[in-house]
Amino acid sequence: MTMKEMKIAKSELARFLDSLISEYKVFAPVKQGGFIAFQEIHSGSEVLLDYVNSKKPPKEIFFPQSEVLFNYRLGGEGLGIEEPTFEDKPMVIFGIRPCDARSLVIFDNIFNSQEYKDVYYTAKRERTLVMAIGCNQPSSTCFCTSLGGGPFSTDGSDLLLIDIDQEYVVQAVTDRGKQLVKKHSQFREAGRRSLSLMRKVTQRASTLIKSKVETGETKKKLDGMFEDPFWDWLHEKCLGCAVCTYLCPTCHCFDIADETLDQMGRRVRIWDTCSFPLFTLEASGVNPRPTGKERMRQRVMHKFKYFVDNHNVAACVGCGRCIKDCPVNLDIRTVLNSILNR
Repeated sequence: MTMKEMKIAKSELARFLDSLISEYKVFAPVKQGGFIAFQEIHSGSEVLLDYVNSKKPPKEIFFPQSEVLFNYRLGGEGLGIEEPTFEDKPMVIFGIRPCDARSLVIFDNIFNSQEYKDVYYTAKRERTLVMAIGCNQPSSTCFCTSLGGGPFSTDGSDLLLIDIDQEYVVQAVTDRGKQLVKKHSQFREAGRRSLSLMRKVTQRASTLIKSKVETGETKKKLDGMFEDPFWDWLHEKCLGCAVCTYLCPTCHCFDIADETLDQMGRRVRIWDTCSFPLFTLEASGVNPRPTGKERMRQRVMHKFKYFVDNHNVAACVGCGRCIKDCPVNLDIRTVLNSILNR
C-alpha cells in the first residue's frame, strides 16, 4: 500500500538529523571553503540547505577519488595481503539533489550489475539510505528533463523532500524510506494545504527548466558519426583540463597504482579521465587517442552512444556542472544540438 505524503517542519530538521547521527554516518551539504560539498556531519546545525547544487558531486561517498584496495607486505614467508575491512555502520545521504540521486542508479550499471559487483562500491551503497531534496529553483544550466529526470524525480532516492517554505512535504519512495519515516516522531501526515503548496511548487519548478536536448535522436545520429569531420573542429576549444569529468556525477573511469616503500605497499584506485593523453597510452608507446579530437569524440560517444548501447540510458543526468564550470564555456547542450543538426 502506498504511504501517504508526510511532512516535517524545518524547525524540527536539526533535531531529526541529530537523532540520525546517533545511529547513522550522515553525509550532507556543507560549506567547504568557497564552495559546497557533501561531508560527514556531526550536528544537524552544520547542514546547508539554501543551495542549488554542490560543486562536487556526492559520488565520492561511494567511489572516492583515491581508495586503498588492499595493503601488502613481502616477508620471509612470501607475499602477505591485507584485505580491506568494510565499516558496518549504516549511512544516510541527506540533501542530495534528484539529479545526483539518479546518477547513483547509473553508477549501479557499472559497479553493482548482475555481471560485476565491485565490493568496495557495494559495501557502501547497500547500507546507505538516500534522502533527496527537490529543486525549487533549477539553475539555467540544468537540463535534467532531457535525460529522463526532473527537479522532483525520485529515481535513486529512498525519500524525497519538497520545500514548501516552512515545511518539507516528504514522499517515501522505498520500504526503507517508509520505515525511517515511521520511526521518527518529527514526521506528521501532510494536510490538504501542504499538498496544495507542494503541487504549486513542483509545477512552477518544472517550467523553469528551459533547456531541451533530444538525446534519443542524438544517439541515432552518433551511430554513424565516428568518422564525421564534426570532430575535427569540436575539440579545438577544449583545454583538456578534465574539470567536466571530475565534477561529473556519472563519470567513473579510474586507474590503479601501486605505492611501495621497502617491502610494504598498497594498491590504490584513483579517478582517471578520457580527457587526459596518458589515459590510453600503451606500454608500447602507441596511443590510439593521440589528440584532443579523439579524446573529445570518446567522451561524447561514451556518454551518449556507447553507454546507451550497453545500458539503455545515457551516462548523463543533466546536472549542468560541466557547463557551469568549464573555463572555456564549452556547453554540452550546444554540442548535442549541433550533432542533432548534422
